[in-house]
Amino acid sequence: MTNAMNDATTLKDALALYGGAKAKPTPNHPMFPGGLEVGDEERQLVLEVLASRHLFRYYGPAMGIAAHVSKVEQFETEFREKIGVNHALAVNSCTSGLITCLIACGVGPGCEVIVPAYTFFATCSAVVAVGAVPRICDVDDTLTMDPTALEKLITPRTRAIIPVHMRGAPCDMDPILAIARTHGLKVIEDVAQACGGAYKGRRLGAIGDCAAFSLQYHKIITSGEGGVVTTNDPDLYERALWVHDAAACWRPNRFASAAQPNQIFCGYNFRMAELTGAVALAQVRKLEGLLARMREHKARILGQIRDLPGLEFRRLTDPAGDTAIALFFYLADPRLARRFGEAIKAEGLPGGSAFDQDIPDWHIYYHWDQIMQKASPFADGFPYTYHEKLTGVPLQYSKTSCPQCNDLLSRAITIDIAPRLTSEDCNLIARGIRKVAAALL
Repeated sequence: MTNAMNDATTLKDALALYGGAKAKPTPNHPMFPGGLEVGDEERQLVLEVLASRHLFRYYGPAMGIAAHVSKVEQFETEFREKIGVNHALAVNSCTSGLITCLIACGVGPGCEVIVPAYTFFATCSAVVAVGAVPRICDVDDTLTMDPTALEKLITPRTRAIIPVHMRGAPCDMDPILAIARTHGLKVIEDVAQACGGAYKGRRLGAIGDCAAFSLQYHKIITSGEGGVVTTNDPDLYERALWVHDAAACWRPNRFASAAQPNQIFCGYNFRMAELTGAVALAQVRKLEGLLARMREHKARILGQIRDLPGLEFRRLTDPAGDTAIALFFYLADPRLARRFGEAIKAEGLPGGSAFDQDIPDWHIYYHWDQIMQKASPFADGFPYTYHEKLTGVPLQYSKTSCPQCNDLLSRAITIDIAPRLTSEDCNLIARGIRKVAAALL
């Protein structure tokens, strides 16, 4: 017993947390997968736009010149083909993309939209922006929307579900779609963090009624800011066009009368600029290479740590469809996870614990104070007060309403998988995890 205790003490002393040498002394790459790949291809396409002075997709100095092709239009075409959908619409952010999807689907004041407890706050912001209210759904061990919890949240005012393919991994779309069909609900995929991922042979963003992607700088491919709406439904696409462009520049005759009721309505300006489109076009051509590298790195790390006792790996609904931007595993309890997270950071690894109640993180519903407090920019508290007036029931939000989310994330360790990792980096990450596990588990 004494020898075992001495061995454990020696292992702990070897941790960088207690003064030992780092398992990974090499620097980590920032988690900007596409951003760090910006190079000659983006530069050339941007220069072409500048040379043409055609900064707006619908008109400019090159107007009427047959050879001119909008970079935004080119991007939409290549993105549509990449995802495998009939329509792709470039917008200026994923949030505006979600707003576009919601309005296109007929969601507005008095409606409810179900969102997962683990997603960036913008998913909720989009719902509130259209005058609807979010219902927050718990997650399961995939860290995506739990279909069982989802069905319990549906009310007569529910109009849409937004499953989020969180941290690069696909939701379990089959049961979500089945629930939606049963209740006549629209499914809007949030693919902000999983561009290029797939579920059972179909690319994410081609499965629901429509979808929104992000091209913000943290995302797999990026144009700094930007987004895309995808759909296979021609009517939703036309409504999305109206939402994203109040000027109706996309119409052959901007001032033509409506061909059917509710075809023409007031929209916004969510259009993508040509310079942004040029960068996005270069980036979409790099998507497959980025995914291949991240998947290779993740497989290398996993192959060296799968046998460790005490690690429960995140369940993937489709391992082949995972974009591999992150590796998650669960430990026995939150206290151990916090210690483990501190230890791997000290070892120089690109990761740590996924959730701490004392550290604000707008990716976790627990920290969505704007929702918890039903904060509104309007004096009358719209849209929450309007919903309560319609239903006669006060809206209740609580930091404990999604216990599975709180439990899973508080026990989770996450490791970023950057495309620029080398094989040696991957080996050092695996070595660091094994080192910490030997000392703490």
